[in-house]
Amino acid sequence: MTSSTSHRTRAIRIWDLPLRLFHWLLTLCVVGAFVTAQLGGLWMDVHVRFGIATLGLLIFRLIWGLIGPYHARFGNFVRGPAAMLHYVRGRHLSAGHSPIGAAATLLLLLSLLVQVSTGLFANDGILIEGPLAHWVSGATSDTLTAVHHINKIVLLVLVILHLLAIAWYTLVRRQPLVRAMITGNKPAGQVPERTPPSDDDWRIALRAAVIAGLVAAVLAGWLGSAL
Repeated sequence: MTSSTSHRTRAIRIWDLPLRLFHWLLTLCVVGAFVTAQLGGLWMDVHVRFGIATLGLLIFRLIWGLIGPYHARFGNFVRGPAAMLHYVRGRHLSAGHSPIGAAATLLLLLSLLVQVSTGLFANDGILIEGPLAHWVSGATSDTLTAVHHINKIVLLVLVILHLLAIAWYTLVRRQPLVRAMITGNKPAGQVPERTPPSDDDWRIALRAAVIAGLVAAVLAGWLGSAL
């Protein structure tokens, strides 16, 4: 077997376990927050908890994007306009996120951060308010509530585009992104040669557990009354 054939048939670990857990837990929280918001009433208490959990996950991802394994780090997959143009022209092969996918991921994370941040100060005008609403005036809370509702539409659009992109990659480009986010592996033929695999051993899991524990402890101390 030639080296090129071996490269095509091997699988490369791209997404580490903590990053995969983040992805699926974030999906659960976003869906849960959306459903409970539509149900309203007493479900808004659960909605707030989903929002706080989402905030914790986002803080973890920001930290993991700085000190996580190679392919999880923002500096190793965020690219500029030139890389995006090369990708559109079919001249750029990415191991993890494509240049356009990286930009879309950052936009989605930013929109989620805006959503949970404004939700901390929002109110429904009746019974439920965010855990930090008492820190600001009623007018400021109302303004942030309006931003929260507007950004919900932006977030929904970004999520729909994300799902359409996954469908396009799966059906047209024959890249099983969902399976890769479950197993952590991508076929070596779909990544550049000599792509380094992500570290994904017990040391990585321990590092992630420590970070997640610290984030949870900080949020519990800060927003404990809302949990």
